[in-house]
Amino acid sequence: MSFWIRLVGGLCVAWLGVFASGCNPSGQDSMSEEKEPHFVLGKSRVNAMDFQGAIEAFNQSLEANPKSAAAHYELGWLYDEKAGDPAAAIYHYQAYLQFNPHADNAEVIKQRIYGCKQKLTAEVQPLSSTPAAQQQLEKLTEQNRQLQDEVARWRAYYANQLAAAKTNAAPGPDDVASSSTGAPTPDPSTDHTAHPPADDDSGRAAGLRPAGSGRTHTVAAGETAMAITRKFKVKLSALRAANPGVNLDHLRVGQVLNLPSS
Repeated sequence: MSFWIRLVGGLCVAWLGVFASGCNPSGQDSMSEEKEPHFVLGKSRVNAMDFQGAIEAFNQSLEANPKSAAAHYELGWLYDEKAGDPAAAIYHYQAYLQFNPHADNAEVIKQRIYGCKQKLTAEVQPLSSTPAAQQQLEKLTEQNRQLQDEVARWRAYYANQLAAAKTNAAPGPDDVASSSTGAPTPDPSTDHTAHPPADDDSGRAAGLRPAGSGRTHTVAAGETAMAITRKFKVKLSALRAANPGVNLDHLRVGQVLNLPSS
């Protein structure tokens, strides 16, 4: 008889255990979730306005308890309001409702999820393809090309000026012609660079410039110094002498060379 009494008592205890666990399937209530050390750290970081640190702490809290509705709620709010990550906010808001389906603020959270989805939709909207937008794009592309061309012309112009400075000779007509690639001609009225007297400058330039035939040649694309000497039947040394300060090994398209008489 005592055996049956013990058996019935054991069954009652087991039933009470099952009933208790069914009332609290997660094994923890909201208060215990909020006492988790990483959760407490996250709340303190929120109060200190260290929102990135708070996100890290609440994620660590989820590692300790993946079903922590409280941690999911805090992360949803942080990603939504502070981090600007609507996709992550939606995930954590939905997890919060999953683990706390009877939450008092469930309707508010659903509205926040809807707002985050609207943000995502706005972010993935395709760029406008209207004719006006296409015309604006083409205009900007053309302006960019023109600016690049202008930079190239200025580089060519200053390269010629540097070559002339190395020979202590002022740029002559042939040097100016080398700017045919489009380099802008400086306005004399705005040029504040000191120049030697005009009557002395012409004589000095004439004395330093080697004698030539008066002919010039504009370098074409892919053309080398050797090709030019063969074309005009002149020696390479003569061509080099007629163009002091010019690197014949690195010719530029549009560069003007003096041709020797022989």
